[in-house]
Amino acid sequence: MAEEKKQKHFVLVHGLCHGAWCWYKLKPRLESAGHRVTVLNLAASGINMKIIGQDVHTFHEYTKPLLAFLASLNEQAIIVGHSFGGMGLALAMELFPHKISVAIFLTAYMPDTIHQPSYVIDKSLEASSEEDWQDSQIVTMGRPSEPLIVTTFGPKLLASNFYQLSPVEDLELAKTLVRPGSIFQHDLSKAKNFSEEGYGSVTRVFVVCDEEMAMNLEFQRWMIQNNPPKDVMEIKGADHMAMLCKTKQVCDSILIRDCK
Repeated sequence: MAEEKKQKHFVLVHGLCHGAWCWYKLKPRLESAGHRVTVLNLAASGINMKIIGQDVHTFHEYTKPLLAFLASLNEQAIIVGHSFGGMGLALAMELFPHKISVAIFLTAYMPDTIHQPSYVIDKSLEASSEEDWQDSQIVTMGRPSEPLIVTTFGPKLLASNFYQLSPVEDLELAKTLVRPGSIFQHDLSKAKNFSEEGYGSVTRVFVVCDEEMAMNLEFQRWMIQNNPPKDVMEIKGADHMAMLCKTKQVCDSILIRDCK
């Protein structure tokens, strides 16, 4: 009985163009510590068969696998979101706050309740230029009044801004597995603000990665100041893919926070 009480259920949510596969190192570490772990492929991601722009047009449709899973859950979970996965966490927290004990933002977008949901994305894009996207493929789909910008990360961008400190094997894995994705900026700019009663009521933790290039340290600090979480933890020497680059440190950070 004591062991059962200690066991937690972690739900891991990937970022843009990635899939459940990017948690392949962290999942067994958490499980070996005695916890249950669920890794999800969001719509049109990983091995999910839907296609962005064809079957998936809105942020809600994209996040549906996470929302459906939480709707079926009969217990509380700790949800961990990476990069754009933070927006999925926010929507899940808004709709199912009673199902989530802690939300951990691993160098992830962390919105607030004052501005529209796209606010942190808007700020991030304002600070970037076309050159920053390097060899990525970016196309605009949908009607002019309802544009859907679809991005596929290029190998040069992955190597320099995402996996620059990660093992080369993980970079090569990413090159073969990334799929087109969208940050749904237009859709999120029209969405209702997240509420204090939903999103704002769930305990938030932010994990800073100091060698992050895709979401630099200054922007991470700005999000923390914009909407302070309960805890901030930092992993030294981690690139954007901290769960691959510094797997043990990410695992330890998550488990240390859960013990507080």
